[in-house]
Amino acid sequence: MGVRLGEPLPDELLDPGERLTPEQLRERQLALLQATLRHAYDNVELYRRKFDAAGVRPEDCRTLADLARFPFTTKADLRETYPYGMFAVPMDRVRRIHASSGTTGRPTVVGYTEADLSVWADLVARSIRAAGGRAGHKVHVAYGYGLFTGGLGAHDGATRAGCTVIPASGGMTARQVQLIRDLAPEVIMVTPSYLLTLLDEFERQGVDPRSTGLRVAILGAEPWTEEMRREIEERTGVHAVDIYGLSEVMGPGVAQECVETKDGLHVWEDHFLPEVVDPLTDAPLADGEHGELVFTSLTKEALPVIRYRTRDLTRLLPGTARPAFRRMEKVTGRSDDLIILRGVNLFPTQIEELLLRVPSVAPHFQLRLTRRGRLDHLTVRVEARPDADPRQRAEAAAAIARAVKDGIGVTAEVEVVDPYTLERSVGKIQRIADLRSTDQGS
Repeated sequence: MGVRLGEPLPDELLDPGERLTPEQLRERQLALLQATLRHAYDNVELYRRKFDAAGVRPEDCRTLADLARFPFTTKADLRETYPYGMFAVPMDRVRRIHASSGTTGRPTVVGYTEADLSVWADLVARSIRAAGGRAGHKVHVAYGYGLFTGGLGAHDGATRAGCTVIPASGGMTARQVQLIRDLAPEVIMVTPSYLLTLLDEFERQGVDPRSTGLRVAILGAEPWTEEMRREIEERTGVHAVDIYGLSEVMGPGVAQECVETKDGLHVWEDHFLPEVVDPLTDAPLADGEHGELVFTSLTKEALPVIRYRTRDLTRLLPGTARPAFRRMEKVTGRSDDLIILRGVNLFPTQIEELLLRVPSVAPHFQLRLTRRGRLDHLTVRVEARPDADPRQRAEAAAAIARAVKDGIGVTAEVEVVDPYTLERSVGKIQRIADLRSTDQGS
């Protein structure tokens, strides 16, 4: 079955959750929310303490709006209860453990019961179908396997969807290109930054990426822009669609962009209740207003999360391809990726949008923050396209500096470096090198 923009998914490929009416969905959400609050309060000491301190109990939730009375959960809560203090079931019911990298402190450890793993597989399978994947397709999984949720989450979901899984994981880029050429997958699941690395390797080998059998790229684990979508689709000929998830809430498959509309990610609200709050005041925001995304799980057994602050910035919009489910706009950045430079706020995705409008540079860049005297200094390091000559590089640097000044309001130094100079990503890319605490620049 082909993938065609604008064609709705046939009814026979929709699962029962996708067929819910808005009224049925709200009834389901309230019943599951009340059960989840009780499950968390009865079985997790931290939630019991937080609820009691806030003066609320599970029975105080009589409507969906009452959720706003309950306290937030943060990543710090999971780290403070490391490793198993947030688990709501005995360890003999836990069938898998995942964890974050812990590069900024203790890792966050998450667990899954057998039922949790089944729901997760169902939702990733739903996401693959929404993206255009079908039973019988071969799915090349280039997310990392192991404690990171991406690889195994995508793997189990593709299996549940009736697909053939190619478990490539990350790394060995030249070999991955060969596998894509030889095994002819129709679908690839990967971070957008690593897909760009794969495309560079195709071109370095003299192979046109558009000559493969790939038809759909399901991209997640990091923010990416509409300009990045255009770059990828033009170079590959695939449909590039967004998938969203985070380990604390489940993993990939919390929300998915539908290939027929490509207009934001439908949140699978039969399993997760989203909110958007003001990141400074914590006040709930109405649909359509930009703020920080917050999730409450509705069906998780091992690790229920109540009002989990994701730090991702977005807004909620009405459903389109799946009318009962609200959409979340593509994540524009994370509140913890915010750079404040001489009083101006900026996100790496803003720089990415500007770079992708300059034809002589590639979408590989890094933002270096240093201190010169008493002032913070931003250097944008970006790779030139292989065919860019010295004059084009100089013109690109000047154009980027003007665009950053005019579009964002800060002065930046721009270095256009040789192709393949910057470190390539095999997972989540690190766009920011903050050297201000060690730099004694002049």
